[in-house]
Amino acid sequence: MLIDTHCHLDAAEFDGDRDAVISAATTAGVSAIIVPSVHPGNFGAVRQCSVRYATCHPAYGIHPLYVDRAGNEFLVQLRRHLEKELAGAHPPVAIGEIGLDFFVPGIDAARQEEVFAGQLRLARDFNLPVLLHVRRAVDAVLKQLRRFGVRSGIAHAFNGSRQQADEFIGLGFRLGFGGAMTFTRATRLRELAASLPLEAIVLETDAPDIPPAWLAGGRNQPAELARIAAELATLRGMEMSAVACATTQNATALFPQLAGRG
Repeated sequence: MLIDTHCHLDAAEFDGDRDAVISAATTAGVSAIIVPSVHPGNFGAVRQCSVRYATCHPAYGIHPLYVDRAGNEFLVQLRRHLEKELAGAHPPVAIGEIGLDFFVPGIDAARQEEVFAGQLRLARDFNLPVLLHVRRAVDAVLKQLRRFGVRSGIAHAFNGSRQQADEFIGLGFRLGFGGAMTFTRATRLRELAASLPLEAIVLETDAPDIPPAWLAGGRNQPAELARIAAELATLRGMEMSAVACATTQNATALFPQLAGRG
């Protein structure tokens, strides 16, 4: 069985066939899906995914590209939401999607760092792992992780260097690999997927985004995780079943709530 550690199932792209998407994922062997939020406005939609589908597990946070939508009261709002949900029937498994993005122009870097730091404090306070968005900001993210000493988490859609990968691994983080790894032109990323310690790798789709090569830019979905896992197995010269078992164990080590679902 497989665990999709990052899937935006609440996205509008799935509004027409969300039930069928979940059914296809289950048929493909995906037994658990982590659904991260990107801003307070979609907390409810993320929660509803976990209420409606037993395979889905929520994470709450604000994406760095949405920090301008978050007022000064956001961190208080997030803290209260976490307190409420952690005591409920569908508790969050992580804080996310959070991080820094210095690639997209026009997003206030200082504001990003302020919101990111505040969310890392919450992760530490609630002893939750984090789902990290990192673009052109690896050193800044690592600096904040060391500063706050969070429990660990996933560097989502990892696309850094081997040295940077080792830095994350040294802090107890796993690295998320998905559709980007399936493109033959992504030689550096494929080399990392083939050579990093297997215990450091988890699988993800980031659906509906980052479609694998065979979708030709179409909508991604969690059912594609099986072929993504098969691609990783090929790169590493392993059996698909061994990759599935290992990456599932890696995910459940971070998210004990998912144990038994893989």
